[in-house]
Amino acid sequence: MTASSDVDATDETELDDADADERAADPDATGRPAEPLLEVDSLTKSFGGIDALNGVTFDVTAGMLTGLIGPNGAGKSTTFNVISGVFPPDSGTVRFGGEDVTGLAPNETASRGLVRTFQMAREFRNMTVLENLMVAPKAQVGETAWRSVLPGARGAVSDQEEEVFERAWSMLEFFDIDHLALENAGNLSGGQRKLLELARALMLDPEMLLLDEPFAGVNPSLESKLLERIETLRDRGQTFLLVEHDMDLIMEHCERVIVMHQGRTLVTGTPEEVQSQEEVVEAYLGGNVA
Repeated sequence: MTASSDVDATDETELDDADADERAADPDATGRPAEPLLEVDSLTKSFGGIDALNGVTFDVTAGMLTGLIGPNGAGKSTTFNVISGVFPPDSGTVRFGGEDVTGLAPNETASRGLVRTFQMAREFRNMTVLENLMVAPKAQVGETAWRSVLPGARGAVSDQEEEVFERAWSMLEFFDIDHLALENAGNLSGGQRKLLELARALMLDPEMLLLDEPFAGVNPSLESKLLERIETLRDRGQTFLLVEHDMDLIMEHCERVIVMHQGRTLVTGTPEEVQSQEEVVEAYLGGNVA
């Protein structure tokens, strides 16, 4: 090889190294943000002297489907309740999008783009499926007495209603429940209610969704449909933190997994990394975990 070739090869190697350094320094090049979207730091919460959370710490990267797992009583639902503002923490912080949202009420966290669902769907049973979706979007003008008499005021309401209706119908079609649009939500099956709840949560335009056991009580057919919709949304950039007891589902579909045990964070990593940890096996089998 000539001297010139040696120089060219060296320059090419240096350029490759520089590109790699640039990708590492600028995660946008790989589609990932530089900072976590959700940061949970040292959360504690006690009920009647019993520690439900004891220093829970983890973060969630934007655009990922992250699983939160652990044995019964590990503190998963309490973690969700504290993050979403249902309970205030005794100590610790929750940051979302770089903003401290610790202790904010659920409606305040939702208005910032952090929205959750519940283990048991909480639909408005006496309203139709379509009405359940249309009631969800924030900052709706709504009906008032003065709008009914002031010239032009009713037009703004009508325009907004039409926009919300179109969004709601698109959501119904996306979840394949448009045929149930005029059905009372209380008449839906458990799986259909889970689809409705996720669709309603998305009507809030969330940046991140906390899904608390979305597949519980769902038959395999609807579970597959719901999972397919979640992955489609993830591929579009939606961020999910998912509590689920089906370990095969978590390990197959989540990009990152957080394991809790006895109110604290035990392990975080890829599914492969988590499955290789002996303390995770011990936690699920009831062994002593250091």
